[in-house]
Amino acid sequence: NVVLSGTHTHCGPGGYFQYTLFMISSGGFIKTSIQPLVDGIVKSIDRAHQNMRPGRIYRNQGELDHNSINRSPHSYLNNPEDERLRYKDNTDNQVLVLKFTDLDGDDFFGLGVCVCVCVCVCQTNMCAAFGPGDDMFESTRIIGENIYRKAKELYATAVDEVTGSVQSAHQWVNMTDVSVQINDTHTVRTCKPALGHSFAAGTTDGGGALNFTQGAVEGDPFWDGIVGVLLGKPSNETKECHHPKPILFNTGEMNTPLPWHPQIVDVQIISIALIMLMMDTEVVIAGLSNVYTHYITTYEEYQVQRYEGASTIYGPHTLSAYLQKYRGLARAIAQDRVSELPVGPEPPFFTKNLVSLLPAASIDRKPDNTSFGEVLQQVYPVYRQVGLSCGVRHDSGLIQNSERDKTFVTVEILDNRTETWEVVHTDASWETRFHWLKGSNQQSNATIQWFIPPSAPSGSYRIRHFGHYKAWKGFQTVISPYEGSSDVFRVASSFYY
Repeated sequence: NVVLSGTHTHCGPGGYFQYTLFMISSGGFIKTSIQPLVDGIVKSIDRAHQNMRPGRIYRNQGELDHNSINRSPHSYLNNPEDERLRYKDNTDNQVLVLKFTDLDGDDFFGLGVCVCVCVCVCQTNMCAAFGPGDDMFESTRIIGENIYRKAKELYATAVDEVTGSVQSAHQWVNMTDVSVQINDTHTVRTCKPALGHSFAAGTTDGGGALNFTQGAVEGDPFWDGIVGVLLGKPSNETKECHHPKPILFNTGEMNTPLPWHPQIVDVQIISIALIMLMMDTEVVIAGLSNVYTHYITTYEEYQVQRYEGASTIYGPHTLSAYLQKYRGLARAIAQDRVSELPVGPEPPFFTKNLVSLLPAASIDRKPDNTSFGEVLQQVYPVYRQVGLSCGVRHDSGLIQNSERDKTFVTVEILDNRTETWEVVHTDASWETRFHWLKGSNQQSNATIQWFIPPSAPSGSYRIRHFGHYKAWKGFQTVISPYEGSSDVFRVASSFYY
């Protein structure tokens, strides 16, 4: 059994989700984007299966305070006071670490689970994200290091062994039509997907570009008229179901060229050890698992209709519907009746009308009397170990033409004993930055930065860039590899080395 769970990021690859709204926002369906993801996931599962061996699991839990904020406290304060009093803060500061070892106690890996967002500041006429650092890179580093230190501390002191079997329960659910019994006399239902006006307003850490505002509980005749003409107006049933959300995008009733939002989603629980039977359950929510459906707010938060409420696509009773489904899964696991759970309606798998909005990669050109990978701006001869950055710029090809499982960048140190170069950083390293710029006349260049850590050993270094370029060969285009290298430079504790 597999759970596909990802970290929320706005800087990863797109183009792999099949629903129209997500295809529009990421350049359509991009096969060259989805294929490496599929291949990588399959390869990871295969490697894990081939390397299975008996082991033990230990858990530890702690708190990491002052590392995140609630970006919509106004919505949170609309929750009942007695519920809010159950928690000391309006963010989840719990860090749970699972420590995996073999039977001899040697580590497999550590898995940390936490919730974290950047600290935001909202001004009167502009909302922008600000963190504890000078920029978003620095803020990410600070927040990430805080989480790492806490996870490492908990990992090192984890002694509470988790024993028992691993079980799971999974169901497909049509989230547009779930009936929820909220009390002895009232039953409510979920809705066809729709996004409200505040969705277009954005959030405190990424405001929208138009004149939409958060907290809108009434529509705008101007925008409603434009969207209605272009995309169609919502039915009275959908408008009533989503109240008090004023619907901007009626995605649940839009199906061209494909449905704009998923209707059938999956719910899933993995139980590590039968602690449920002892009523000592530790629940870990793995966000963005299996399918993406925007946000899930409480009923009370939904009434405020800030960005998160406007993005709760199945209506005000979305959370209640999910809770009902998860209670059923948990009960089935506890009573050993998972096999009796209905599988539910499987979602569609689209093979037609998968539209790509990106043009095919063009051929690459370069200035006369140069070659791809050639250095346009060289490094200095010497850098000090004081956190300086070292940069080099190359003639480059389109990054779309490059192999997806290779690095664009290496930072290498010379081993004086063997006279060979050893890779110390790639483009996956925090210390490197790879900037690609598309210029005029189908020419492009790449700038590589290495932020030299104070811990970098003294020695001789070079920075290399790898890529591919497309060119005509006869009557067809051919993609060929290239590489380039900076001059050798030294990193030393002093310029007077």
